Order: sequence, then C-alpha cells, then structure tokens
Amino acid sequence: MRRHYIGIALLIASAFTGTLAFRLAVPAIAFYTRDILKASMAYLSIISASFILARSFSAIFSGLLLEKKKSLVYLGALAMIGNALAVNLYPLTSSWVHVMGIKLMNGFLNGVAWPIAQFVIAVSSPKEIRSRVTALYFIFGNFAGLLGNYTYALTQGFGLKAQMYLASAFFFLTAFFMVVSYWLLYNRITPKKEKSSKESKAPIDAKKILILSALISLLSAFTSGEITYVYVAETLGLNKGTATTLIGLISFLATLLAYIPSRFADLGNERKVIITISILTGLSPLLAAVKNPVTVFLGILMAIFATQTFRPISRSLLASARRASVAIGGINAVRNLSTTAGQLLFGFAYSLGEIVIAGIVFKAALLIFFPVSLLLFGIVMKLKNEH
Repeated sequence: MRRHYIGIALLIASAFTGTLAFRLAVPAIAFYTRDILKASMAYLSIISASFILARSFSAIFSGLLLEKKKSLVYLGALAMIGNALAVNLYPLTSSWVHVMGIKLMNGFLNGVAWPIAQFVIAVSSPKEIRSRVTALYFIFGNFAGLLGNYTYALTQGFGLKAQMYLASAFFFLTAFFMVVSYWLLYNRITPKKEKSSKESKAPIDAKKILILSALISLLSAFTSGEITYVYVAETLGLNKGTATTLIGLISFLATLLAYIPSRFADLGNERKVIITISILTGLSPLLAAVKNPVTVFLGILMAIFATQTFRPISRSLLASARRASVAIGGINAVRNLSTTAGQLLFGFAYSLGEIVIAGIVFKAALLIFFPVSLLLFGIVMKLKNEH
C-alpha cells in the first residue's frame, strides 16, 4: 500500500514539474514570436493550434498502444525527455513557421505523455476518492502554472535561451518522476478490463461526456495558449509580466476552487456538477468579451474553473469504462481538437476589433462564440431533463 501511495504522489509531482516547465515556456515563446519575429495574432493562433492538433492525434495513439502492451506506459516518460530536448530549439528560430514546427513536435510528445499520466492516476486511485485524487493531480499542475508564469516574469531579462534551459531541466525531472511512478504502480495499471468487470460502464454515457468536452473546450479555448497572454495584455493595456502573472494567479485560483466540486462528484453528484460548470462555460466568453478588467478576468476565471472541474471528473468517470485507456486518450483528443478550432476562430476573428452595444465596448472575437454557448445550454437542458 505504501508503494501505491508513493507512486501516486510521484505522479502528482510530475504534473507539477511538467506544467512548471510548460508554463514558463508558453509566454516566453508567445512574446518572442510576437515581438521579435513580428508574427500576427492569426499566426500565433496557428502556432497554438498546431501544438494542440498534434497533441490530439497522439493522445488517441497512446491509448491504443497501451491496450496492445502495458509496458508501453513508459513511453510517457520517454516523450517527456523529448520535450526537454525540443524546447532548446526555440532560440534558434528566425520565423514563426520554425516555431510552429517545434510546437508540432512538442504537441505530439505531450499527447503521448499526459494522457498516459492521467489514465494511470485515475485507474490506480481508489474509486471512492478517484475524482478528488485526480483533481489534486490537476491542482498541483495549475499551481505549477502560476509559478511558471511568475518565473517567466522574473526571468524576462535572462533571454529566451536561458529560460528554455530552465524549462528543459524541469522536463527531465518530470520524466524521472514518471518512470519511478509507473514502476511502482505497474500492477494496478489495467488498460482494458474484461467484459465481466464490475466497472464496465461509466455513470454518465461516454458519448455525452465527449460531446460536452468538445463544446466546453471550444468555448474555453480563449483561455489557453499564446493568444491568451497577448489578448489580456493588449485589451487591458498591461505589460507582459503583469499580464502573465495575473493569468497564472487566476488559473491557480480557479483550479483550487475546482477541488470543491470533485468532493460532490465522489458522492455521486456528477450530473449536477457537470450541468453547473457547463452553464458557467457558456457564459464565460460573453463576459470576457466586455472590455473591462473585471469582466475579462471573471470570464477567464469561470472558463478555467469549469474546464478544471470537468477534466478530473470526466477522467474519473471514464476510468470506469471497459476500455479506459482509449476512452481517456479519446477525450484528450476531443478536447485538443475543439481547443484548436476555438483558438483558430478566436485568432482569425481578432482583427474584427471592437463593437459598442448600449455604451458597452465588446471584443467581437469573443462574441462570435455566442451560438456555441446557446448549443451548450440546449444540451444541458436535455441532460437535466433525462435525470
């Protein structure tokens, strides 16, 4: 049992170190590409989308591989070593196209590494506390996101090369934690259950979970990737360090709050929690569209809270499915594809500028998500009436 808990603790630690490395790199690369390489917001959205698109396809790939051979769980750690090496290529770039190429590589590697980690943390945790343990995994990841953003603000004067060396070191540490964790938890890893398994069906239909994941990810896409930092800085007139630190702080606060619904989910209230966070998601881009610090940050907070609540609960539910590794890989793929679509839509609509309605200034790029919000509200009403 002690071996079991140490393994889970190390996997949670890997979420911390891996996210710290990633969140240090994202704003550094975003502002380098925008300010030094002179890329437009549309090109930045393509860069973010290329990362997520690559991650989505490799997420399915990793889930299918685990079904074939359980020992391939160690591919996750190997992929993290690849990340540690790849980030050192960014300072060598001279065009946004070069940055996109490296982002594609990082995306593919992350799509292998993180779904495996999420699958292992879900299936190796006791069912009665599974949502909370999985939420704790994401909380540590988002705490690292805050520190990663803060670290970027502190190391702006060091230059991109030094920042990438630091990110690389944390990626290597993450790979080490993963290797040891998978070794300790190896006997508990079951990629595919037998048909007679008692946990053969998720409490909420897997297809509905995937549809909700697609819409929630699409609507909250404006809160992830390079475009978020630039949007907040340019819309509110903030400097890079301030914008980065505030976004990290809001992300961490949202994830801390997301632990509370996971407690209710473990008590069997998954449906009510998912309905609530779906409504919050639908409202979030509409709030963030208002050109005001309070509404922008409240919209970002609501979107991140909803996604950070949905992620552990959905993984916990899908861990009960017979083909758990494929299901978790699949939801990662759906989330990534929807986020890609949302980021591209937001990036290309950014040039639409602002519109004024009843004296209130709105960013048109976020108002275009209104039809998607209505669709999500409609699905939520059906989900509520089915119960």
